[in-house]
Amino acid sequence: MALMRDSTHPLLSGEGWRRRLALWGGAVAVALVAIVFAKASDAAFALFQRCAALAPWSVWLLTPGVFGLLAWATHGVLRPTRGSGIPQVIAALDTPDEEFRQRNLSLRVSAGKLLLTTLSLLGGASVGREGPTVHVGASLMYVIGRRFGFNDPRELGHFLLAGGAAGIAAAFNTPLAGVVFAIEELSGRFEHRFSGTLLTAVIVGGVVSLGLLGNYTYFGKVPAGLPLGQAWLAIPLCAVVGGLAGGIFSRMVLATAAGKPRWLGQLRQRHPVMLAVLCGLALVGLASLFGAGAFGTGYEQARGLVQGHPGVGHEFGVMKLFANLVSYVAGIPGGLFSPALAVGAGIGHNLAALMPGVDPRTFVLLGMCAYLTGVTQAPLTSAVISLELTDSGDLLLPILATVLFARAMSGLVCRVPIYRGLADLLVKPAAP
Repeated sequence: MALMRDSTHPLLSGEGWRRRLALWGGAVAVALVAIVFAKASDAAFALFQRCAALAPWSVWLLTPGVFGLLAWATHGVLRPTRGSGIPQVIAALDTPDEEFRQRNLSLRVSAGKLLLTTLSLLGGASVGREGPTVHVGASLMYVIGRRFGFNDPRELGHFLLAGGAAGIAAAFNTPLAGVVFAIEELSGRFEHRFSGTLLTAVIVGGVVSLGLLGNYTYFGKVPAGLPLGQAWLAIPLCAVVGGLAGGIFSRMVLATAAGKPRWLGQLRQRHPVMLAVLCGLALVGLASLFGAGAFGTGYEQARGLVQGHPGVGHEFGVMKLFANLVSYVAGIPGGLFSPALAVGAGIGHNLAALMPGVDPRTFVLLGMCAYLTGVTQAPLTSAVISLELTDSGDLLLPILATVLFARAMSGLVCRVPIYRGLADLLVKPAAP
């Protein structure tokens, strides 16, 4: 009898079907939560924009007030909701300790992440929702896996990986990017036996999103090209500037997370609410000087640049970089993906002025993937996301060349990828 049980084909085994049901059901749940989260985030930021339009002075109270409230709310048990959420998933994959995973991936943390990130956008924070969606997706898969009786740490790691992949796929409507992101960014390895399971979870989540939202492209189709010849000088130009800028941003983020400079670390430790309020005031100051593009994810501005209808000036890219930095230093929940794409689009818009003979939309797209690569040091993920966000298959080779060079340039100024560095600080908190 034991021999008969051991020789059962995996497709027919009860445990195999239990695993599939857990993953499929989890993928549906992740997609539904991602859609609700996206709608709630958009509605929250639209409300902020209406308040700013009706009473411009109100942002001087609303943004610092929300930042301070979030810093206070995340000072205790909801501390794992801070930041993008991707470092928490990486740390949980690296640390098969049940207590650590429960602390960072519980349903309370998931609900708090959704609510507080939405509140961040209600306050106009320069944050994205894609990282939090990855965090929530991994949390939901982890909880569902445990409910279905899977308690082995290695097995639960598979659920975390699938949840994170489904989260990025549902957030951007980019199924292929979800798979590449899970392989390159979350795990750094790929197990052949798990490949089919991972792909299935992403497909199920993608089908749910497709059925409810339709077949849309995040930034719209970009029918731009880059003829072979002198125009290809745009590739090293975007790669050098975007890669270095992304690496510098990552280095600044990692330094502040580690408590550097010392005065900033002491202020964060002793007066986190005051620091958050000051960051909120700094964000409003940037918006007052350089435009309302400092607030929010930057999606509208980036889409306009990608489509060749710039609604911002040449100061947008640098201004958005500092808006993202002060929002992160505040220690509030929110991701880096969408704001990074907006910064990269702004950088590409600036560089397009140097080569007027090249379609500016091409510069915007190359700048976008170069800066995202510089921040994440995940070139494949950046390339695939950029391609799927814009349906720009004609630019495949230029994009691949750009992210390759940008990764090298980023490594010159920041030797540790940002999510890996932040995950290491979670596992081994920095000394005061």
